[in-house]
Amino acid sequence: MDVLGHPERHFPAIHIAGTNGKGSTCAFTASELRARGLKVGLYTSPHLVSVRERVEVDGVPIGEEAFAEWTTFLRPHIERLDASFFEATTAIAFADLAARGSDVAVIEVGLGGRLDSTNVITPLVSVVTKIAREHTDYLGTDLASIAREKAGIAKRGVPFVTGEPDPAVRQVLVAEAERRGAHPVILADAKRAPTRPLGLKGRHQHANAWVALAGLNALPPPFGPVGDEWPDSFAQAYVPGRFDQRGRWIFDVAHNPDGARVLADTLREHDPPHPRRALVGVLGDKDYLGMIECLSAEVDGFVFTVPDTAPERRRWDLSRLERELGGLAVAHELEPRFERALERVQDNAATVIVTGSFHTVGDALARLPGFAPVG
Repeated sequence: MDVLGHPERHFPAIHIAGTNGKGSTCAFTASELRARGLKVGLYTSPHLVSVRERVEVDGVPIGEEAFAEWTTFLRPHIERLDASFFEATTAIAFADLAARGSDVAVIEVGLGGRLDSTNVITPLVSVVTKIAREHTDYLGTDLASIAREKAGIAKRGVPFVTGEPDPAVRQVLVAEAERRGAHPVILADAKRAPTRPLGLKGRHQHANAWVALAGLNALPPPFGPVGDEWPDSFAQAYVPGRFDQRGRWIFDVAHNPDGARVLADTLREHDPPHPRRALVGVLGDKDYLGMIECLSAEVDGFVFTVPDTAPERRRWDLSRLERELGGLAVAHELEPRFERALERVQDNAATVIVTGSFHTVGDALARLPGFAPVG
């Protein structure tokens, strides 16, 4: 940031963390800020097909030339500092959001919160959606430890909002936010009844919408407040890969049991036609058996595969999966070649579900004509 002249200080921001739901909460927030006539920057991760998806201003991704120019300028500093991919892309994102004159930016935390690259900002409001067990090698093995890391985005004198439903976990988030001097601490009522349609499908999006509304209501004019009900703009919110239905295809980036459970609930709610076949590729360090079990009641058959873009060291072992499936009586095929698996999952399927990781969804979108989010 110092090398770039601190672009993160050139725009006000909303900072959003959480295990699941932060991408959707970002989308609702950005949609309303755009509806208020503001030029809105958005930084999210990971991407599905192109890294350019991560950085948008008013829905327009960072240009190829701009990305190349920022990378060329920063390369010696990236190498000097041994910066990670995410640190580098965060620097490029903040530079681009400032260069394109964002009136306000919605910034999604990458991993955790306290030590995340995005935590260099001092936002107008800090938001934590909800907590689940993830990245235990970095964030701690229990929910309380994970919650403290997420609440590490809290800043002195900055409103802190959370929609965490579990009272014990919520207490940890509040205590950590207060310890860091956040004020006021706002508990979003994420269980309220819906007030109008949302652009994102599934009942779990109701909670994300209420959290987004609470965050918007904590903002000073002209960014907020919004009011007590969901604004009309929430019906325009869209995020690729979140129960993203395109004809008979459904793409969902669920990558842990909590996400898989939500996907199963949304399949039950929307009831797409049977037979339903799912193309599933999960990273080996995830609870893939828990995910498969969650989905098995709503899926008629699985094709398990390995997405080409999955990092070599994190790929799951399909022969090991076959042994571990044991008591899970699910109709399935193993096809390690992704392109072949994408063909096989379509056989005799009225609905095709693609899920398991961002890599799986992104690789499928890249191979299906006209489906990639960024050209």
